[in-house]
Amino acid sequence: QVQLVESGGGLVKEGGSLRLSCGASGLTFSDFHMAWFRQGPGKERELVAAITWRGITHYADSVKGRFTISRDNAKSTVYLQMNSLKFEDTAVYHCAAGQLFTKVSEQYAYWGQGTQVTVSS
Repeated sequence: QVQLVESGGGLVKEGGSLRLSCGASGLTFSDFHMAWFRQGPGKERELVAAITWRGITHYADSVKGRFTISRDNAKSTVYLQMNSLKFEDTAVYHCAAGQLFTKVSEQYAYWGQGTQVTVSS
C-alpha cells in the first residue's frame, strides 16, 4: 500500500519560511518523479514544483527564486523549502508521485492527504 505523508505546514507571517516534507512508503521511491501541488481557497489545484528521479527540477513562475524542491532517495522523502512567503501562498499543499514528469495533476498516481500552509499578512 502506497502512502505519502506530508508534514511541516503551519501558520507563518509574510516574509517567513517553512519547510514541507513528504515521506513515501510502499513504492520504489527512486523510480518516481515527485511534485508539490497546492490548492488555495476558491482556487484550482496548481503545480508548485516538481523533481525528477534524477533531480531535475521545475517550478511555477509564481514561486521561482523563493521555493526549492529537493529529494533524498535514501530516505524516500521529498522536501519543499519555502522562503519569502506571501499571503497568496496560503493553500493546502499536497505531494504527489508519478512516472511522468508533468504539470498535469491527473498524471500523478499517488497523493498525500495535504498539509495546510497559512501566511498571514
